[in-house]
Amino acid sequence: MILAENHSPSNMVRETVQMSRLTNGEAENSLHKQSDQNPRQGRNGRCRNLGSNGTSSQPCYDENGGEVNRLGISTRDASDNLNANMQPDVIHKKARQQKEMTFQDMYNNQDLFDDEDDDSDWEPAQERVEIKKWFCTNCTMVNHDDIIHCDICGEHKESGILRHGFFASPFSQDVGSAEAESEIKERHRDLGCPISTLNSSTAVGFDERMLLHSEVEMKSHPHPERPDRLRAISASLATAGIFPGRCYPISAREITQGELEKVHSLEHIEAVELTSHLLSSYFTPDTYANEHSACAARLAAGLCADLAKAIFSGRAKNGFALVRPPGHHAGVRQAMGFCLHNNAAVAALAAQGAGAKKVLIVDWDVHHGNGTQEIFDQNKSVLYISLHRHEGGKFYPGTGAAHEVGTMGAEGYCVNIPWSRGGVGDNDYVFAFQQVVLPIASEFAPDLTIISAGFDAARGDPLGCCDVTPAGYAQMTQMLTALSGGKLLVILEGGYNLRSISSSATAVIKVLLGESPECGLDILPSKAGVQTVLEVLQIQMNFWPTLGPRFLDLQSQWGTYCLKNKKKHIKKRRLAVAPLWWKWGRKSLLYHLLNGRLHVNQRGGD
Repeated sequence: MILAENHSPSNMVRETVQMSRLTNGEAENSLHKQSDQNPRQGRNGRCRNLGSNGTSSQPCYDENGGEVNRLGISTRDASDNLNANMQPDVIHKKARQQKEMTFQDMYNNQDLFDDEDDDSDWEPAQERVEIKKWFCTNCTMVNHDDIIHCDICGEHKESGILRHGFFASPFSQDVGSAEAESEIKERHRDLGCPISTLNSSTAVGFDERMLLHSEVEMKSHPHPERPDRLRAISASLATAGIFPGRCYPISAREITQGELEKVHSLEHIEAVELTSHLLSSYFTPDTYANEHSACAARLAAGLCADLAKAIFSGRAKNGFALVRPPGHHAGVRQAMGFCLHNNAAVAALAAQGAGAKKVLIVDWDVHHGNGTQEIFDQNKSVLYISLHRHEGGKFYPGTGAAHEVGTMGAEGYCVNIPWSRGGVGDNDYVFAFQQVVLPIASEFAPDLTIISAGFDAARGDPLGCCDVTPAGYAQMTQMLTALSGGKLLVILEGGYNLRSISSSATAVIKVLLGESPECGLDILPSKAGVQTVLEVLQIQMNFWPTLGPRFLDLQSQWGTYCLKNKKKHIKKRRLAVAPLWWKWGRKSLLYHLLNGRLHVNQRGGD
């Protein structure tokens, strides 16, 4: 269903538009797990669950035992107000009635003789104090107005991340002067090989109209999938002189309905188009749309399709699709998880339409791309490999277990690498690439490689809670350039910490431009990471026999990995320090105490 909200100056009307075969998906992480069935607590006390019409289905009671009606007025208060407003003749009549009563009547109506006012529930009027708060531009988390650095990520209240991207200091205010802006750009300008736009082999797809897709009415805090995501990445690329500069843009166009029908059902396409006639609407509690969203989704899909065709045909060596809304949760019939149209699926089929026989999609978004898997579940010409948090199905969207391998003759063409916990970092990802992704992809031999590049597994992301660094993303990109003759398309998916996504995207694009990752990683996977890889190898070697020797070799080294990890964790505990941003916030005392104590322990340990 699409919940539509039509706003006008005089009123606000809510209407529900029933759409056939449009499902309500869940929502990502804690943002999507709120339920309207939780008990509500008002200012006067606790109430029972709300009814279907939004009113209380059972009586509520205030703190003094009085029943509260549906308008929130206590029956005790209503009675007091009634007595206070009685006319004098009514009071006189009441007194005369008391005189005419018998002793039995008086005994049965003792309350009539209680003339003293009950002031047990009287409280002095309290002035309402409004607590001022601000939302962090970088991570959207709420903070009190009396602090200037975000308690969660340490970003300054008025940082310049939207003007200079991740190159802006997180600890100082953006002064906004022309001299300061020029100094930042000069200091961080990319010093790689100078490549003119005309001779560049890396194309970038971007259109400012995609910034118009936004949530109309903010709820408890800003929606994580917001226009600032593209602004931060484009600001970083501009500051570094990469785009515009070393990459060239491709012309934007809106995808056609005929192209979309190769991926989505007609009902789904029409449902998305319907939102252009509504000021605000929702496909699921977390998947919003406004009057510009359908156009933004068509532009995103059109850019991805054109980039795929340009790269496969050789007009561009590789490319980066700087697009939104994201797409890998969008399935054949449903929009969900912030996604409207599946951009990666559209790009894969566009490449096949241009002559590509086999396409590889590697999805490193922290959430499983359930939509992409559904679309190609029975297709042997598209190999889908996903690395994601799964935790036994408890992490959104709950799909993507290792045993989900494809159906109807396409078994083995869906490869899921489901992490069993959060906090997964560079070592586990690169290890999985070495042991699973590259061996299977090399045997598949794709004509084009597409990366569904969500950066929500990056360090600092509020939804993903993992630990992949820009160097880790650069390393994985470098490894994939060895496939399909370097024909590689990177499509932006998720990622909600602006500093993390902008630095990670910049590192990936530098690899596309021919630069090597800054430094090699010392690969030592975690125990949980090795367990996941072993599970995947054991399943997939039934379809890719070359994985058999790897599984046996890794199984024999299991004890060695466990011993190395034990030593590594001991060393980490000795070197642990408090986060740097605690030094300037309300935790400054804890920062100095913790760092000082650990420093003493470290000297003593040596």
